[in-house]
Amino acid sequence: MSQPASPPRDDRQRAAKLRASLVRTLVQLWPYIWPSDRADLKRRVMIAMVLLLGAKLATIAVPFTFKYATDALAGQASGDAPWLGWVVAAPIVMTLAYGGMRIVMAGLTQLRDGLFAKVAMHAVRRLALLTFEHMHMLSLRFHLERKTGGLTRVLERGRNGIEVIVRMVILQLVPTVVEVALITAVLLWQFDWRYVVVILLTVAIYMGYTYYATEWRINIRRKMNDSDTDANTKAIDSLLNYETVKYFTAEERETRRYDRSMERYEDASVRSYTSLAVLNAGQAAIFTAGLTATMVMCAYGIRNGTNTVGDFVMINAMMIQLYQPLNFMGMVYREIKQAVTDIEVMFQILARDPEIKDRPGAPALKISAGSVRFDNVSFAYEPDRPILKGISFEVPAGRTIAVVGPSGAGKSTISRLLFRFYDIKGGRILIDGQDIRDVSQVSLREAIGMVPQDTVLFNDTIRYNIRYGRWEATDAEVEEAARLAQIDDFIRKSPKGYETEVGERGLKLSGGEKQRVAIARTILKAPPILILDEATSALDSHTERDIQDALDRVSQNRTTLVIAHRLSTIVGADEIIVLDGGRIAERGTHPQLLAMGGLYASMWNRQREAEAARETLELVGDSDTAPNRNPPPVADDELELPRAAPRVVAPIDVAE
Repeated sequence: MSQPASPPRDDRQRAAKLRASLVRTLVQLWPYIWPSDRADLKRRVMIAMVLLLGAKLATIAVPFTFKYATDALAGQASGDAPWLGWVVAAPIVMTLAYGGMRIVMAGLTQLRDGLFAKVAMHAVRRLALLTFEHMHMLSLRFHLERKTGGLTRVLERGRNGIEVIVRMVILQLVPTVVEVALITAVLLWQFDWRYVVVILLTVAIYMGYTYYATEWRINIRRKMNDSDTDANTKAIDSLLNYETVKYFTAEERETRRYDRSMERYEDASVRSYTSLAVLNAGQAAIFTAGLTATMVMCAYGIRNGTNTVGDFVMINAMMIQLYQPLNFMGMVYREIKQAVTDIEVMFQILARDPEIKDRPGAPALKISAGSVRFDNVSFAYEPDRPILKGISFEVPAGRTIAVVGPSGAGKSTISRLLFRFYDIKGGRILIDGQDIRDVSQVSLREAIGMVPQDTVLFNDTIRYNIRYGRWEATDAEVEEAARLAQIDDFIRKSPKGYETEVGERGLKLSGGEKQRVAIARTILKAPPILILDEATSALDSHTERDIQDALDRVSQNRTTLVIAHRLSTIVGADEIIVLDGGRIAERGTHPQLLAMGGLYASMWNRQREAEAARETLELVGDSDTAPNRNPPPVADDELELPRAAPRVVAPIDVAE
């Protein structure tokens, strides 16, 4: 692998941007290293700087003790009798001083690092918390466009990158600059200008080589990170969809897919380690050349009588002493550059403004009755694909309004807009006459309860997931909410009761059990406004009636908006709004809409036909095993859309 003579123009431009990013990063990091509200951390920083200076002075003293011990030994070897007593004791004293200085140097350095660790990790924690909080502030659109695995890797590498920058700059870069300056001054005082020229030339070539080689490696590192993120994302995505993989016997396909990502990561990693070897070999060669040059000059000085053997030992020790901070300079530069690369996506996320913001001084939503009104509302996820086209309706306080329609009509969009996950493009959404864009998002969402069709639970206990609706609720209130949601009996029969773990995304529970946990969570929240997005879709008919009764009790004196896919669940709504193509096609009560004979009546009849076909198939199956059993008649109000339409009837897709 050959190293380019100089980076291409694009690389130089990127390097300039990264330097600017590093400066901005250091400026942004300083308030966390020197926090205005933490006097104890400030004291740690100041003590660490004092220890740093003491450690470097001890470091500079080490070569001098080595020189004096060597000169003393050389004097003893010459047999100079008048000085015999001194030369016997001096090597021992200087050797003890040499060992003592090294102990002092190491002790002060480690004490400095230990004191500063709390400062560094405090900065890492605060910035990681800031990023995590900012991710929650970003819009739903942002999270739908991202993959969870990729975001967690960005957060992880960014957190590690921040730690590298904080520790490297304070614990490596600053001490290295101090040490290089001290060693240069000592060499100029102890030897002559030629040594300083050789040293400065060595440092310049060393740093220049390190810079260009690091710029060359930075793209390799970025590709390795991208491959790592891609492989990690695919692994998480596949494991989260474990059941789906099993349904379609796709284990081998998922393994090949993951292996292709790991193959790219392997290739990028090999290039990264190879380039690191090239960098280290070049640095070693440059420094060795400088070390050899200074020692050759000192050897000539010894032959000419201008230097002693102690000077020869000292120059070697000084150069070795110089090599350590110089090597750190290369490592610091490389690690900081790589850390900036690792956290550049993280800072892009931090720099991204939330799509949905509270207006300055936005007041809290004041609920008096709880009426909801959509006034000529228009909305589009993409400009060229409008979803809602000027719809207007009102949900009076304490009443229940249902929204139905074919797939893509905009039903679920209505609930997202009411929660203000997106801002509308035209019109207004009012709650008790207050535009939801004029009130704080927190107060708006505190006033609304949601039971979604697709319930996702935290990987924690059932009690934790129910209590999420109102965190300060007592255990008795949690259990009462579970009882109303018809899940208390199931929980108590479990070995661990309310402390039962639900698993990743609630996979240890059935669909109906997850749905009832979500209902209990919303019952516990007890909001003045309810949104039910087919809240009983995952339940059997018997349990559905019990849950529906519970929801009816909870809905009393509350404004309720029902997003319905199964029409049998909303026949008792005060008004049913039928959406089609982003507009209100029909509205009225269940009997009125059936009498119209329009879209709603067509949907209702097709659902009844699908249910009748399902029952026919069930009767045929029953006749083979129980020919004398007469099935009970099915009332019209018990007909519902089946969970899986039979193949003899064209499937009806009325779900959004």
